[in-house]
Amino acid sequence: MFGVYGAPEAATLTYLGLYALQHRGQEGAGIVSAEDGNLSRFVGVGLVSDVFPKKKIHRLADLKGNMAIGHVRYSTYGSSSLRNVQPLSVDYARGAMAIAHNGNIVNGARLRQELEEQGAIFQSTSDSEVVIHLVARSSGERFCDCVAEALERMVGAYSLLATNGEEVVAARDPRGFRPLWIGRLGDAHIFASETCALDIIDAEWVREIEPGEIVVASSNGLESFKPLTPARPSPCIFEYVYVARPDSVIFGESVDEVRKRLGANLAKQAPVEADLVMAVPDSSNQVALGYAHAANIPFEMGFIRNHYVGRTFIEPDQSIRDFGVKIKLNVSRSTVAGKRIVLVDDSIVRGTTSKKIIKMLRRAGAREIHFRISCPPIIDSCYYGIDTPRRERLIASQMSTEEIRDYLGVDSLVYQTIDGMVEATGRPKEGFCLACFNSEYPTPRPHDFECSPRRRRNNDISNEPE
Repeated sequence: MFGVYGAPEAATLTYLGLYALQHRGQEGAGIVSAEDGNLSRFVGVGLVSDVFPKKKIHRLADLKGNMAIGHVRYSTYGSSSLRNVQPLSVDYARGAMAIAHNGNIVNGARLRQELEEQGAIFQSTSDSEVVIHLVARSSGERFCDCVAEALERMVGAYSLLATNGEEVVAARDPRGFRPLWIGRLGDAHIFASETCALDIIDAEWVREIEPGEIVVASSNGLESFKPLTPARPSPCIFEYVYVARPDSVIFGESVDEVRKRLGANLAKQAPVEADLVMAVPDSSNQVALGYAHAANIPFEMGFIRNHYVGRTFIEPDQSIRDFGVKIKLNVSRSTVAGKRIVLVDDSIVRGTTSKKIIKMLRRAGAREIHFRISCPPIIDSCYYGIDTPRRERLIASQMSTEEIRDYLGVDSLVYQTIDGMVEATGRPKEGFCLACFNSEYPTPRPHDFECSPRRRRNNDISNEPE
C-alpha cells in the first residue's frame, strides 16, 4: 500500500510507490485520488505496468488531487478478479470513501454474514469490503472516528489506508502483523508498507506506525490516536524471510541484515563440505551470502533469473506457479556441473517448486546438493495475510524432514530452527507471530467464528486461506 496527503501530483507519487511495492502483490493494482472531496479511481488486473502502461500513462492525469491511496493485490481472501482489486471505493450517506488493506480479517466471514442479514449488499468477495460497510454504519463524528469504530470489531491482520477526500487515515492492527511506515516529502505526508517505497520518491523516513495506532493526515497536520484495544504485538516473521524487499527496514530491523544472519546461523547449525553456495533467487540471495561468508565457501550465481517473470510463491494457482518456475529460472551449467552445492532457499511450502528446482540442478550435472532452508518447516496455515494453503497441502505437515529429503532428491536437507530464525531478528521470541511454524495462533482462527452452513459452502469467500 502507498498513500499521499498534501502533494500536487499525489497519484503520480503513488504510482511510483506501487512500483517499488510490486513484490507484495502481482494480481492487480489501483489508485484512488481525491480533489475537492471528490474521489477518482482507476484499478486493473495485472502488474502496475499492465494497469498503467506507458502508452496509457495519461490515466494518471485523470487522477487529480493532492491526496491518493494505492494498492497492489495479493489474494489471500476472495477470488482473484477485477471486482476485488483495491482500493475499494464507494459513495455513501456522508459522501465518498476508499480503502486499501493489507492482511486478513479473521472474523471477516462472520461480520459479512451479520451485515448481509441486516440487508447489506456486497460488490466484492474481499474481506476488505466489510470495513467499508462498518465505516458507513458508524456514527462517529469524524471520518477517522468511524474508521476506528469499524476496526475495533475486526479480529486479525490489517495495515490499512482510507480516505474520504478530506483526510488520509492510516492504521495498524493492535498486534502489528503487517508493516506500515510514515514518510515525509516536503510538506506532504507519505504512507507506505515498506521503506523501499519511500526511497523511490526520495521521501524522508519518519517512523513506523505502531501496533494499534491510527494516524490521520489532514489540514490539521498529522494526528496520532490509539483507540483500539491493546494486544501483545505479533508481527509476521515471514516478512523477514520472504515477503519484504531486502532494501527495506521493517519492524525496526534491516531485512538485508536479518537475512544475512539467517544464512550465518544455518552455516553454524549445518556445516557441510561443498564447492559453492548458491541461492534460489531472489529472496534467498542475502541468506546464501550470509551462509557463504560464515562457512568460507564461495558464493556463485548458479541460477540465471528471468526478471520479466514475477514471484511464483504469490501466484494464485498452482498451475501458474509450476509454469512460472520453468520460465523464471535457468541453470548455469558451467557453474554447477560436477560440483558439491549448498543450495539455499527461503522456504518449502508444498514442495512442488523445490522438486522442480532440484531436478534442474541434477540435469545440469550437480554432484551433490545440500539443501538449506532459511526458515523452519511450515506446518500450519496462515490466517493473517500470507497465502499458505490448508494444512494438509503443506509438505512439512505430512512428511518428516527425512521423507522430504527423499522426496526432493537431495543429499541433505536442513531447516532453520525457530530459535535460530528469531535470533537473526534481534528480537525476543514473544515479539513475533510464529503460528505457521508452531501452530500457536495469537488470535482465534476463522473457524472459531461460527457461520451458517450456507456461508461455509460459498467457496468464493472461504474461511480458509486460498
